[in-house]
Amino acid sequence: MVGLSGGVDSAVAALRLLERGHTVEALFMKNWDEDDGTDYCTAQADFEDAARVADRLGIRLHAANFAAEYWDSVFERFLADYRAGRTPNPDVLCNREIKFNVFIDYAERLGAARIATGHYARGIGTGSEFELHAAADADKDQTYFLVGVPLGQLARCDFPLGDLQKPDVRKIALRAGLHNHARRDSTGICFIGERRFADFLARFVDAKPGPIVATDGRSLGQHRGLAFYTLGQRQGLAIGGRAGAREAPWYVVEKRIADNALIVTQDERDLMSDWLEVQDMNWLAPVPSLPLRALARIRHRQRLQRCTLRSRADGR
Repeated sequence: MVGLSGGVDSAVAALRLLERGHTVEALFMKNWDEDDGTDYCTAQADFEDAARVADRLGIRLHAANFAAEYWDSVFERFLADYRAGRTPNPDVLCNREIKFNVFIDYAERLGAARIATGHYARGIGTGSEFELHAAADADKDQTYFLVGVPLGQLARCDFPLGDLQKPDVRKIALRAGLHNHARRDSTGICFIGERRFADFLARFVDAKPGPIVATDGRSLGQHRGLAFYTLGQRQGLAIGGRAGAREAPWYVVEKRIADNALIVTQDERDLMSDWLEVQDMNWLAPVPSLPLRALARIRHRQRLQRCTLRSRADGR
């Protein structure tokens, strides 16, 4: 069962599985029900594209609405993180809770032995020996968004695009006569679409204005609510020029929940750190012994950084 979104990647994933001799069916997932009269996720258009692909490939297309599960398992947690002063990534949660959980269960009820997606990733080995590896196309690699999925779930999945470059995927689609071979890649969060993120978030998170404070303690103004800012942000702070301050941008360096203060700086060094603490580790390869020398990133497509992973003595 291939998760067919209407885009070129999942279409070519289905095609490659057919070429390998598998019996293939497809499932289109709708994960968001828009309630303001405008379908920013273009779900109907996406479904029509998926249907055209399925018809061209001669495979059966199923459709399922997981909007309720998405709201409970992804969106509510997304909002809770923002209210707590964090900046969550809903795609990581969506993969863990929906695409590699609810979707798998639904596909198996339809008789699927395995599932497949158009993610750019590679699975090496099977069962308890399975490991998740980066895709051949470093620019399109999506393993960053799979970090929360339990290894046992990923081991039940195939990633037919893991060895391809994106331009080659489009060429394969063109040769196969797939109408969406040149379709633009989707970006951003589906349920936000072509809207200002702050306006969307304000529908669900109460604004709690508070002080904007420089790292030296100076009061610089008022913020609209900590949930509407991100660490490192430099746009939209509405601080403007300040007497005695350098002609340099201001950056958000801290969201201080205790007194609802937004801390800002003009010194980029205040944004730098040589450590971070992680919780709820999800190993996608055999659990190593620590300390471990590794490469890490904290955002999609960030250049990999050398690091050493250690365990805290108190077990956290």
